Amino acid sequence: MTELKLDSFDEGLNVAVIGASGAIGKAMIHLLDQVAKVNRIYAFSRSGVALDPANKTDFQYMDLLDESSIANGAEQIADPLDLVIITTGILHEGESLKPEKCIKDFQPDHFARIFAINTTGPAMVAKYFLPKVARNRKNVFAVLSGRVGSISDNQLGGWYAYRASKAALNMIIKTLAIEIARKNKSSIIVGLHPGTVDSRLSMPFQSGVPEGKLFSADFAAEQLLKVIDQLSPGDSGHMVAWDGERLPF
Repeated sequence: MTELKLDSFDEGLNVAVIGASGAIGKAMIHLLDQVAKVNRIYAFSRSGVALDPANKTDFQYMDLLDESSIANGAEQIADPLDLVIITTGILHEGESLKPEKCIKDFQPDHFARIFAINTTGPAMVAKYFLPKVARNRKNVFAVLSGRVGSISDNQLGGWYAYRASKAALNMIIKTLAIEIARKNKSSIIVGLHPGTVDSRLSMPFQSGVPEGKLFSADFAAEQLLKVIDQLSPGDSGHMVAWDGERLPF
């Protein structure tokens, strides 16, 4: 790995990572904790577990299904935020919830849970955290989305609830970007596609991943942070992949 500097941001960088106990969230915190210009990292997860090393990091509880915990988390932040990264997501839960292969697999409670975590949760984070972002300097609100949420790119079908939740998330991102641009010209709102990452989310489906396309969490985190560093206001309201490619919604 090359040294991460985040040159496009000002000194005294304050960061919030939502989903700190996940594979990508952990890796991002580890990298950000070593960046000289990072001042403070606010890390949130349902476990609230501290990681090592975490010299600059405050760990706090947050449940995306509990709006009050999101509001309470935002209240703990005293400094203007330069970077908010949401790394949460759900595709399956053991044997009880699996991606749909066809319409006979549809279950309303599965749709409701996946939308609650993948779409409504990030929207509620935006509600409470976007008012905390800095003004008059670059700031980024980034959410892990995915190519599978692209309507125009869908060539395979299947995974109905997951695809639909990410497509809805992309609409949230686009609409937030329009609203926030009227209030804060320095804000960049984006979806990030990390590729297929070796994590609990992808575990049951890794056998179908082409050789060289299954990324470690460390690699994905570093690539996404490099992409974030390269973003400009013209990227706001779009989805950008781990390699810098702008993807269609």
